[in-house]
Amino acid sequence: MVKKSIPITQARSELSRLPEEFASDDMHDAVAITRRGKPVLAVLPWDLYDGLVETLEILGDEDLMASLRQSIKEMEREDLLPWDEVKGEL
Repeated sequence: MVKKSIPITQARSELSRLPEEFASDDMHDAVAITRRGKPVLAVLPWDLYDGLVETLEILGDEDLMASLRQSIKEMEREDLLPWDEVKGEL
């Protein structure tokens, strides 16, 4: 996921350029900020952050996860409703 890693001392000067780098085709993931060669921070595009937060919220919702698991089981059993039937109920 992390394609770039920069030391924390260098991050100050590069931070203002990161939005343009994230917007380029070459870079869509996080940047690791390191101290003494070990990652201590991650900088990532807002869309990626927002998606991660939404995923964590879904995974933390017990009722939603139970419903999702049930839906997956129904799909595996091919216990599905025809689209026209579902559409008619909406």
